[in-house]
Amino acid sequence: MPGTSGDAGGPGADGAADTAADGDGDSGAPGALRRTLTFRDLVVYGLLFIAPMAPVGIFGTLQAVSHGAVTTVYLVATVAMAFTAFSYAQMVRVAPGAGSVYTYARVGLGEGAGFVAGWMAMLDYLLIPAVAYLFSGIALHALVPSVHQWVWTALAVAVTTLLNLWGVRTAARVGFAVLAMEIVVLAVFVVSAVVELVVHGAPRGWAEPLTGEGGFSVQAVLAAVSVAVLSYLGFDAIASFAEEAGGGRARGGPDRVARAVLTCLAVAGVLFAVQTYLAALLMPMSAAELAARPGEQGAAFYATVDASVGRWLHDLVAVSKAVGAAFAALAGQAAAGRLLFAMARDRRLPGSMSKVDTGSGVPRRALLGAALVTLVAAVWAARRDDGLDQLSSVVNVGALTAFGLLHASVIGWFWIRGTAAARSVPRHLVVPLLGLAVVVAVIAEASAAARAVGGAWLVVGLVVLAAQYRGRARAGGERG
Repeated sequence: MPGTSGDAGGPGADGAADTAADGDGDSGAPGALRRTLTFRDLVVYGLLFIAPMAPVGIFGTLQAVSHGAVTTVYLVATVAMAFTAFSYAQMVRVAPGAGSVYTYARVGLGEGAGFVAGWMAMLDYLLIPAVAYLFSGIALHALVPSVHQWVWTALAVAVTTLLNLWGVRTAARVGFAVLAMEIVVLAVFVVSAVVELVVHGAPRGWAEPLTGEGGFSVQAVLAAVSVAVLSYLGFDAIASFAEEAGGGRARGGPDRVARAVLTCLAVAGVLFAVQTYLAALLMPMSAAELAARPGEQGAAFYATVDASVGRWLHDLVAVSKAVGAAFAALAGQAAAGRLLFAMARDRRLPGSMSKVDTGSGVPRRALLGAALVTLVAAVWAARRDDGLDQLSSVVNVGALTAFGLLHASVIGWFWIRGTAAARSVPRHLVVPLLGLAVVVAVIAEASAAARAVGGAWLVVGLVVLAAQYRGRARAGGERG
């Protein structure tokens, strides 16, 4: 288990790492977020954002790219993302603030790096919910074609935004019910698939989802892993609720968040491996055939369910994905609101976003700002034929860049700023370096368009940062 913040022993143990969250405050203070979230609530938010059946949409692509070893792809991806989960668990104990990776980079690397991390994470937290809302609108439009998908998309944004504004505990309770529904549907699929396999046998070898068709290919699996890790984006959102975890620093609040991050990743990894293993066994066509028909890859999971179990399960999974996607966006929107709130509190964004509503205890203006950006992006995409492709291509680079700065923050805090005792713990260097290598490899596999948009967003952020520094220097000179 990762060490506590006491392991750091570096400068700023009572300074740089002290954020507004460090106290035990049960949040009765004006302007403070309320510490009401339990361990279960935190895991619910993380799993909602990831979605228990996240592999459904990219199952066919991964099956084709990996030459049929799709389950091994998810097992390797879980291990790869464990490095990032470890770094989150380390830094949430050092700096349990609402800004997540923004706060960690600020503490471990400095103000400038913190802003860049928050800026890049903002691209992820604002656009991933937009993609999820669009998924929901597409699914609902398929069920009720008379209503255009952009209307369903906007309705999903409105409903989940109201729940987020109502309060974090209310949203968590509703989210728990939706998550339970998704897990029940997944359980129905698992039971139905097992029955089908027992009664009729598997169309292909039992080890094939692990070894692939015609021999194991390390290169093919690694190429698929670079896509599969994107299924896990969202477990990191748990860290953005650190200031709302019950107990505070003195009563184990940061430890609760760290355990929730690791638990969420482990649960997601098991769910992903089980469902892809069963689906791969039941697939009516081989991975080679699927690779030759790229137009059928997106619906491969649904086609497998339809052919092996029946249309009823196909429709049940579709409805579950429609509702689940909207509530994945709810968790993402909530995380985005906390990120904007934390950056505004540090005067990196307009100060009005740092206000906490006294009735609900949530950063209302930050949430509404996040909801507005997400609404515009989601509706724009819903009204275009290529909207989903356009939106999906840009959401990942921001998160991966932020993950890279997270790993650098662990090294910065424990090895560069830390004491000799902190530097004597090899995992504080080895694990972040491995995680950084994974991030670089995945970014290298991203599309040229995604890297271009990510690079442009980074340049804009650096211009904003330079303007802020110039403004502060000017203000300091006037005071002098």
